[in-house]
Amino acid sequence: MGFVQINENICLYYEEYGEGNNYVLSAQVGFYPVGMQQKLATMGYHVFCITLRGFAPSSYVTEDYGKEWYNIFADDVAAFADAMGIERFAYMGASHGAGVGWHLMLRHGERITAFVAVVAGPHSLKEGTMSYRQMLEQGIISSPPPFDPPIDNDPARQKRRDIRAAHIAKKPPADPRERAIDYGRPLMGLGSEEALCEALRSITVPTLLIGGTEDPISTMELMSRTASCLPHCKLVVYSNCGHNIDTDLIEEVTDEADRFLRNAAATGRWYLPVACD
Repeated sequence: MGFVQINENICLYYEEYGEGNNYVLSAQVGFYPVGMQQKLATMGYHVFCITLRGFAPSSYVTEDYGKEWYNIFADDVAAFADAMGIERFAYMGASHGAGVGWHLMLRHGERITAFVAVVAGPHSLKEGTMSYRQMLEQGIISSPPPFDPPIDNDPARQKRRDIRAAHIAKKPPADPRERAIDYGRPLMGLGSEEALCEALRSITVPTLLIGGTEDPISTMELMSRTASCLPHCKLVVYSNCGHNIDTDLIEEVTDEADRFLRNAAATGRWYLPVACD
């Protein structure tokens, strides 16, 4: 763990797992200590988990960036890579972390070898631009929709969920400067669903979409739309799974990501080589 100063005002906190030059970067508000990122580090990847600006232990911000939040987050990831001497890397993100990824693909796609986008949406701009997190903070909604379906005959999976829930419950309240932030939704600056789809069509980075049929946020409709737009995409969907699939089925989704990342690094494609005799 450590800090990287990316400009005179912003310092980003990061946690580092693994070693070598097989880099995977991930950026989110915060990270559960047992998830896909940490598992990837046991499989030969050098993983950096970057806490977004505005959220402790990274630098707080009081400025409202409006529609530029995700652009700034994406530029921060590129600046972090520069500071660490990393020229090219894979990016992995879940939910809002995948939202950062969409902007990273559009702004710095030449640096990205592959994108693992978990419960990635992105939201349809027809649904509005406010984040679920801020809707909760402002009392617009009293609770988020159920993120995950009930466990079906798997006590170990339920135990894993219970441990995660206990970990989250023990966290102290967020600083008021964090609670004031509404980073909105990815690509909201594009203004329309049509423009969003056109932007997705321009992304040529090999992309793996992972989702669950019961996710109320990154719905099957959104994931299917995104997969249809992306020219170099693989979509993997699990039944009886929801929005927290990256910390729920860690072994399964990480194995899928590992296979995808290794092939993308070797071939530059989103599918295995075709043997045509």
